[in-house]
Amino acid sequence: MRRVLRFAGGMLRGCVHTLDFRFEDGGSTGMGTVAPPKEIVRPRTDDGDVGSGAWLVTAYNNDYNTFDQVIEILQVATGCTREEAEIETWEIHHFGSCVVHRSSKSECERVASIISSIGVRTTVDPED
Repeated sequence: MRRVLRFAGGMLRGCVHTLDFRFEDGGSTGMGTVAPPKEIVRPRTDDGDVGSGAWLVTAYNNDYNTFDQVIEILQVATGCTREEAEIETWEIHHFGSCVVHRSSKSECERVASIISSIGVRTTVDPED
């Protein structure tokens, strides 16, 4: 049986909150205190010039992929750590979208194609 994790409570950046984690089937994992995700600074993938042709992959929230599915596909597509994928998944869920990759247009299209393969909507756009 597939169990989908739902969160009761809220989380603010920079604060620690106690959340009640529950599964859709009613089962509870109990109470736990968690810290919010840390901000990750990604290294630049270009020569540092503004407008140098960098592109962005944005992933959008949906109601049918589980957290684990999104975390795993982000790791596969971008080569990021599990921690970074968890943070990006949290942002996708809570803010509706998140920039998950920054690179050349062809690399971003490759990454977006992999992420989209599980039904997560993505866009590839030039960096402003």
